[in-house]
Amino acid sequence: MPSGLWRLAIAVGLPVGLAQSEYDQMHAPGWGSFYLVGLSLVSELFAFLTLGLVQSWGETWPRWIPYLRGRRVPVLPATIAAGLGAMATTAFGAMFVYTSVNADMDASPWGTWLLNLAYAPLLLWGPLLGTVAMHYYRRRTAVSPVPV
Repeated sequence: MPSGLWRLAIAVGLPVGLAQSEYDQMHAPGWGSFYLVGLSLVSELFAFLTLGLVQSWGETWPRWIPYLRGRRVPVLPATIAAGLGAMATTAFGAMFVYTSVNADMDASPWGTWLLNLAYAPLLLWGPLLGTVAMHYYRRRTAVSPVPV
């Protein structure tokens, strides 16, 4: 959520400590704002889908989904998607750290601090998503004990 809010602030032209050259490079506000808003929406959608790994609607399709409602969510595709998301998010977090250390970004000290603060949760998101995905798989494929 923090990184999405940071991108939305840039999309509408709010000052977040970046130089005008950084806004110009992103074409924001302007056509680049569509990309920033779209990326934020897609990120939040994926974050919402992560809740399916710990909620009941991650095991049985909700009523509001036509043709699938009431059916069991297939375990393997959900686990693979979550695992790929965990790997991608972990890689993105590592690239962010590398880039933020080595970048030649034109930003004020508080702007750099705000950027790092907004993206810091992504460093843990990938490993935590991987952990939850493994737990989802183990929970859904565990053999139930036979009642005595």
